[in-house]
Amino acid sequence: MDHIEKKGNSLTDLLYTSMSKIREMVDSNTVIGQPIATPDGVTLIPVSRLSFGFGCGGGDYGKQSPKFGGASTAGVRVEPVAFLVIKEGITRVLPVAMPAMSTVDRVIDMMPEVMDRVENFMDKRKAEKETF
Repeated sequence: MDHIEKKGNSLTDLLYTSMSKIREMVDSNTVIGQPIATPDGVTLIPVSRLSFGFGCGGGDYGKQSPKFGGASTAGVRVEPVAFLVIKEGITRVLPVAMPAMSTVDRVIDMMPEVMDRVENFMDKRKAEKETF
């Protein structure tokens, strides 16, 4: 690292610039978006899948006066996955992707709805027991 620092930090500058640009694009608001409130009282929260990568490399060239040659690259992919739909205290997941193909995928997709129904059933049973 000392060798790089004496040469003007060229490789370090490339890495720092790449990472700072990625940091600008990637934050928690990219994965879980800002809530969107609709006039009818529904709140939508976008959920995205985020993939990113970067590469950086360089080297010194020349015999008399070494010169630095290098490059860096970065890429970010943001893919919408689902919306969390909140209405009257009930949260549901509305997937954006293609429908589930296998039975296991379908069961996993239906799990939040099943849990809501079980919870509502249990609340009703508890209320019935308390009234008798």
